[in-house]
Amino acid sequence: MEVDAVILAGDKEGRALLPIGTRPMLSWVVAALQAAGSIRRIAVAGTPGMAPCLPGAITLVPAGQTTVESALNGAAAFPDAEWLLLVTADIPLLTPEAVRDFLARCQARPADFYYPIASREACEARYPGVNRTYVRLREGTFTGGNMVLIKAAALQTCACRGQELVRLRKSPLALSRLIGWRFIIKFLTHRLTISEAEEQFSRLLGARGAGIISPYPEIGIDVDKDSDLELARRVLAGE
Repeated sequence: MEVDAVILAGDKEGRALLPIGTRPMLSWVVAALQAAGSIRRIAVAGTPGMAPCLPGAITLVPAGQTTVESALNGAAAFPDAEWLLLVTADIPLLTPEAVRDFLARCQARPADFYYPIASREACEARYPGVNRTYVRLREGTFTGGNMVLIKAAALQTCACRGQELVRLRKSPLALSRLIGWRFIIKFLTHRLTISEAEEQFSRLLGARGAGIISPYPEIGIDVDKDSDLELARRVLAGE
Protein backbone atom coordinates (compact mmCIF):
# COMPACT_ATOMS: atom_id res chain seq x y z
CA MET A 1 0.00 0.00 0.00
CA GLU A 2 1.49 3.35 -1.10
CA VAL A 3 0.25 6.14 1.15
CA ASP A 4 0.56 9.91 0.79
CA ALA A 5 -0.12 12.07 3.84
CA VAL A 6 -1.88 15.41 4.21
CA ILE A 7 -1.40 17.30 7.47
CA LEU A 8 -4.32 19.60 8.25
CA ALA A 9 -2.77 22.70 9.84
CA GLY A 10 -5.14 25.48 8.87
CA ASP A 11 -6.73 26.50 12.18
CA LYS A 12 -6.94 30.26 12.58
CA GLU A 13 -5.48 30.18 16.10
CA GLY A 14 -2.06 29.15 14.85
CA ARG A 15 -1.87 26.16 17.17
CA ALA A 16 0.29 24.23 14.73
CA LEU A 17 3.18 26.61 15.41
CA LEU A 18 2.97 26.54 19.21
CA PRO A 19 6.43 25.72 20.62
CA ILE A 20 6.78 22.29 22.20
CA GLY A 21 10.22 21.36 23.41
CA THR A 22 12.70 22.48 20.79
CA ARG A 23 10.33 22.96 17.85
CA PRO A 24 6.81 23.89 16.71
CA MET A 25 4.01 21.39 17.24
CA LEU A 26 3.65 20.84 13.49
CA SER A 27 7.27 19.66 13.26
CA TRP A 28 6.60 16.76 15.65
CA VAL A 29 3.81 15.46 13.44
CA VAL A 30 5.92 15.85 10.29
CA ALA A 31 8.81 13.98 11.93
CA ALA A 32 6.59 11.09 13.03
CA LEU A 33 5.22 10.63 9.51
CA GLN A 34 8.65 10.87 7.91
CA ALA A 35 10.09 8.28 10.28
CA ALA A 36 7.18 5.86 9.86
CA GLY A 37 8.69 4.50 6.66
CA SER A 38 5.24 3.92 5.15
CA ILE A 39 4.59 7.40 3.81
CA ARG A 40 5.59 8.27 0.25
CA ARG A 41 4.93 12.03 0.16
CA ILE A 42 3.67 14.65 2.63
CA ALA A 43 1.70 17.85 2.07
CA VAL A 44 0.76 20.41 4.69
CA ALA A 45 -2.46 22.40 4.25
CA GLY A 46 -1.59 25.51 6.18
CA THR A 47 -0.37 29.09 5.99
CA PRO A 48 2.72 30.64 4.35
CA GLY A 49 4.21 31.27 7.81
CA MET A 50 4.68 27.53 8.23
CA ALA A 51 7.19 27.21 5.42
CA PRO A 52 10.32 27.91 7.55
CA CYS A 53 9.63 24.93 9.84
CA LEU A 54 9.05 22.43 7.03
CA PRO A 55 11.74 20.25 5.43
CA GLY A 56 12.31 20.84 1.74
CA ALA A 57 10.59 17.60 0.72
CA ILE A 58 7.25 18.75 2.19
CA THR A 59 4.66 20.38 -0.08
CA LEU A 60 2.85 23.39 1.44
CA VAL A 61 -0.64 24.12 0.08
CA PRO A 62 -3.16 26.75 1.20
CA ALA A 63 -5.54 25.77 3.97
CA GLY A 64 -9.23 25.94 3.14
CA GLN A 65 -12.00 27.67 5.03
CA THR A 66 -12.98 24.31 6.50
CA THR A 67 -11.17 21.09 7.39
CA VAL A 68 -12.80 19.40 4.40
CA GLU A 69 -11.54 22.10 2.04
CA SER A 70 -8.05 21.77 3.50
CA ALA A 71 -8.17 18.00 2.92
CA LEU A 72 -9.18 18.52 -0.71
CA ASN A 73 -6.45 21.12 -1.21
CA GLY A 74 -3.89 18.70 0.16
CA ALA A 75 -5.18 15.84 -1.97
CA ALA A 76 -4.87 18.01 -5.08
CA ALA A 77 -1.09 18.10 -4.51
CA PHE A 78 -1.00 14.35 -5.22
CA PRO A 79 -3.34 13.74 -8.18
CA ASP A 80 -1.88 10.25 -8.71
CA ALA A 81 -2.36 9.15 -5.09
CA GLU A 82 -4.17 5.90 -4.35
CA TRP A 83 -4.40 6.24 -0.57
CA LEU A 84 -4.35 9.41 1.55
CA LEU A 85 -3.62 9.63 5.25
CA LEU A 86 -5.29 12.77 6.62
CA VAL A 87 -3.68 13.85 9.90
CA THR A 88 -4.36 16.87 12.09
CA ALA A 89 -1.39 19.04 13.05
CA ASP A 90 -2.22 19.05 16.76
CA ILE A 91 -1.08 15.55 17.81
CA PRO A 92 2.59 16.16 18.67
CA LEU A 93 2.82 12.93 20.70
CA LEU A 94 2.27 10.89 17.54
CA THR A 95 4.98 8.27 17.01
CA PRO A 96 6.24 6.44 13.90
CA GLU A 97 5.22 3.18 15.59
CA ALA A 98 1.63 4.39 15.97
CA VAL A 99 1.47 5.30 12.27
CA ARG A 100 2.95 1.98 11.14
CA ASP A 101 0.65 0.00 13.41
CA PHE A 102 -2.47 1.83 12.19
CA LEU A 103 -1.60 1.31 8.52
CA ALA A 104 -0.83 -2.37 9.13
CA ARG A 105 -4.18 -2.91 10.85
CA CYS A 106 -5.96 -1.15 7.99
CA GLN A 107 -4.42 -3.55 5.47
CA ALA A 108 -6.00 -6.46 7.31
CA ARG A 109 -9.54 -5.27 6.48
CA PRO A 110 -11.11 -4.28 3.13
CA ALA A 111 -12.65 -0.78 3.26
CA ASP A 112 -12.61 2.63 1.57
CA PHE A 113 -11.71 4.59 4.68
CA TYR A 114 -10.40 3.78 8.15
CA TYR A 115 -10.75 5.66 11.42
CA PRO A 116 -8.67 4.84 14.53
CA ILE A 117 -10.05 4.71 18.05
CA ALA A 118 -8.17 4.17 21.31
CA SER A 119 -9.57 2.71 24.52
CA ARG A 120 -9.87 4.73 27.68
CA GLU A 121 -7.78 2.09 29.46
CA ALA A 122 -4.91 2.53 26.98
CA CYS A 123 -5.04 6.33 27.26
CA GLU A 124 -5.07 6.42 31.04
CA ALA A 125 -2.44 3.68 31.40
CA ARG A 126 0.00 5.57 29.18
CA TYR A 127 -0.94 9.09 30.31
CA PRO A 128 -2.55 9.01 33.79
CA GLY A 129 -5.05 11.79 34.30
CA VAL A 130 -5.28 12.72 30.62
CA ASN A 131 -8.57 14.46 29.86
CA ARG A 132 -10.24 13.18 26.68
CA THR A 133 -13.75 12.95 25.32
CA TYR A 134 -14.87 9.31 25.36
CA VAL A 135 -17.73 7.40 23.79
CA ARG A 136 -19.09 4.29 25.46
CA LEU A 137 -19.86 1.47 23.04
CA ARG A 138 -20.79 -2.14 23.72
CA GLU A 139 -17.15 -3.23 23.29
CA GLY A 140 -15.76 -0.58 25.65
CA THR A 141 -15.10 3.13 26.07
CA PHE A 142 -13.11 4.86 23.35
CA THR A 143 -11.77 8.19 22.16
CA GLY A 144 -11.47 9.02 18.49
CA GLY A 145 -8.18 9.34 16.67
CA ASN A 146 -7.00 12.36 14.73
CA MET A 147 -6.32 10.76 11.40
CA VAL A 148 -8.19 9.01 8.61
CA LEU A 149 -6.85 6.69 5.93
CA ILE A 150 -8.99 7.00 2.82
CA LYS A 151 -8.91 5.91 -0.79
CA ALA A 152 -8.21 9.01 -2.88
CA ALA A 153 -11.07 8.04 -5.20
CA ALA A 154 -13.53 8.11 -2.29
CA LEU A 155 -12.42 11.43 -0.81
CA GLN A 156 -14.64 13.71 -2.90
CA THR A 157 -17.82 11.78 -2.15
CA CYS A 158 -17.05 11.47 1.56
CA ALA A 159 -16.09 15.15 1.73
CA CYS A 160 -19.34 16.34 0.17
CA ARG A 161 -21.47 14.14 2.40
CA GLY A 162 -19.40 15.06 5.42
CA GLN A 163 -19.96 18.75 4.75
CA GLU A 164 -23.70 18.09 4.68
CA LEU A 165 -23.55 16.37 8.06
CA VAL A 166 -21.64 19.33 9.47
CA ARG A 167 -24.25 21.70 8.04
CA LEU A 168 -27.11 19.70 9.59
CA ARG A 169 -25.57 19.85 13.06
CA LYS A 170 -27.47 23.14 13.53
CA SER A 171 -30.72 21.31 12.82
CA PRO A 172 -30.88 18.44 15.35
CA LEU A 173 -34.24 17.17 14.07
CA ALA A 174 -33.04 16.92 10.46
CA LEU A 175 -29.79 15.32 11.58
CA SER A 176 -31.66 12.83 13.75
CA ARG A 177 -33.92 11.85 10.86
CA LEU A 178 -30.87 11.30 8.65
CA ILE A 179 -29.00 9.24 11.22
CA GLY A 180 -32.05 7.36 12.47
CA TRP A 181 -33.68 7.26 15.90
CA ARG A 182 -32.82 3.59 16.46
CA PHE A 183 -29.14 4.35 16.03
CA ILE A 184 -29.36 7.34 18.38
CA ILE A 185 -31.19 5.37 21.08
CA LYS A 186 -28.67 2.54 20.96
CA PHE A 187 -25.86 5.08 21.19
CA LEU A 188 -27.42 6.86 24.17
CA THR A 189 -27.98 3.57 25.99
CA HIS A 190 -24.42 2.37 25.29
CA ARG A 191 -25.64 -0.64 23.30
CA LEU A 192 -24.16 0.47 19.98
CA THR A 193 -21.44 -1.80 18.58
CA ILE A 194 -18.44 -0.80 16.52
CA SER A 195 -19.77 -2.75 13.54
CA GLU A 196 -23.12 -0.91 13.75
CA ALA A 197 -21.31 2.43 13.82
CA GLU A 198 -19.25 1.34 10.82
CA GLU A 199 -22.38 0.40 8.89
CA GLN A 200 -24.13 3.68 9.66
CA PHE A 201 -21.23 5.94 8.77
CA SER A 202 -20.59 3.94 5.61
CA ARG A 203 -24.16 4.67 4.58
CA LEU A 204 -23.96 8.34 5.49
CA LEU A 205 -20.64 8.95 3.74
CA GLY A 206 -21.24 6.79 0.69
CA ALA A 207 -18.14 4.64 1.16
CA ARG A 208 -17.23 1.56 3.18
CA GLY A 209 -15.69 2.52 6.52
CA ALA A 210 -13.88 0.57 9.21
CA GLY A 211 -13.09 1.44 12.81
CA ILE A 212 -9.60 0.41 13.86
CA ILE A 213 -8.77 -0.06 17.55
CA SER A 214 -5.25 1.28 18.06
CA PRO A 215 -3.14 0.39 21.10
CA TYR A 216 -1.37 3.75 20.72
CA PRO A 217 -3.28 6.50 22.59
CA GLU A 218 -0.99 9.15 21.03
CA ILE A 219 -3.16 8.89 17.93
CA GLY A 220 -6.05 10.50 19.80
CA ILE A 221 -4.38 13.02 22.12
CA ASP A 222 -4.81 16.35 20.38
CA VAL A 223 -3.80 19.70 21.85
CA ASP A 224 -7.03 21.64 22.19
CA LYS A 225 -6.73 22.97 25.74
CA ASP A 226 -4.04 24.17 28.13
CA SER A 227 -3.78 20.84 29.96
CA ASP A 228 -3.08 19.05 26.66
CA LEU A 229 -0.32 21.54 25.83
CA GLU A 230 1.23 21.08 29.27
CA LEU A 231 1.16 17.29 28.82
CA ALA A 232 2.82 17.46 25.41
CA ARG A 233 5.52 19.83 26.67
CA ARG A 234 6.18 17.63 29.69
CA VAL A 235 6.46 14.43 27.63
CA LEU A 236 8.58 15.97 24.87
CA ALA A 237 10.68 18.31 27.02
CA GLY A 238 13.88 16.34 26.55
CA GLU A 239 13.42 15.42 22.91
